Amino acid sequence: MNKQQLTAALESIGMRPGRGLGQNFLLDGNLLDYIVRLSAPQPGETVLEVGPGFGALTRKLLASGADVYAVEFDHRIAEYLRTHLEANNFHLTEADACRVNYLELLPQGRPFRAIANLPYSISTIFIARMLDLPAPPEAMFFMLQREMGERLAAPVGTKDYGALSVRTQLRYEVKLEKIVPPEVFFPPPEVDSAIVSFRRHERYSADKELCRLLPGVVKTVFAQRRKQLGKLLSNNYGKEKALPALEALKNPPGQALRRPVRPVDPAAFRPALISPPSTARSRPSQRKRAADCFFCFFSAFFFSALDIHPIL
Repeated sequence: MNKQQLTAALESIGMRPGRGLGQNFLLDGNLLDYIVRLSAPQPGETVLEVGPGFGALTRKLLASGADVYAVEFDHRIAEYLRTHLEANNFHLTEADACRVNYLELLPQGRPFRAIANLPYSISTIFIARMLDLPAPPEAMFFMLQREMGERLAAPVGTKDYGALSVRTQLRYEVKLEKIVPPEVFFPPPEVDSAIVSFRRHERYSADKELCRLLPGVVKTVFAQRRKQLGKLLSNNYGKEKALPALEALKNPPGQALRRPVRPVDPAAFRPALISPPSTARSRPSQRKRAADCFFCFFSAFFFSALDIHPIL
């Protein structure tokens, strides 16, 4: 869809793109083809697209034979798609992508991938929603603000490395595939964009318990950067739980965390999570204590490259 066709479509529904909704429509057909080649959707595969707009990317995804489940917030665009895009493998939901129940929207028991020119105003919340799913996407391919993409792909120890970086990289290998200038959009955004790929790895993504509990520790530690890790963990989990976590790093209480930290395999702590308690009555508390210790350790392991010092 070129600019003339897009302008005609906008006029047909009496619409002007809204900044508040992050409505920047991608015009460059070569970039659309690049996204499809990069993501390589397969016939019969489930693909989630958020913010399909007037269907420029959607049509190319449908042509691959994939089953496309699109979520569109703007009712005017949703109505346009219903009347102009008919295909047996196209499923449109008019809803807020940050609130929709994906367990009900997508076919149960089938893996899926997310491919989208993602509205920039919802990118952080939406990616966090994907990470919180019981079965997150097998892979994701998004057009994002360049700054957002750089944060997600940031190496440990850099200033861009943050809470969402940790959560995302726990499950995915994140890579900035291509920088995209503003002029390929209508209206053009004020910043550069980037095509970012997220490919699942097996290092920790198979550990569902770890992925479920880690976000709480991430939130605790990143809430107060440049603070003493030992105090943060002690205040939130208690000193009796923070001490074993720091001990696992061979870092004596009262000493700053040294770099580099010796990697410790989280699997070594798995027996503590599943070992049976001495009595049935104490089962919940013992399991909770073991889990808390394990994830306190893991937070220290992940955030060792930050300016956070574990002093108790």
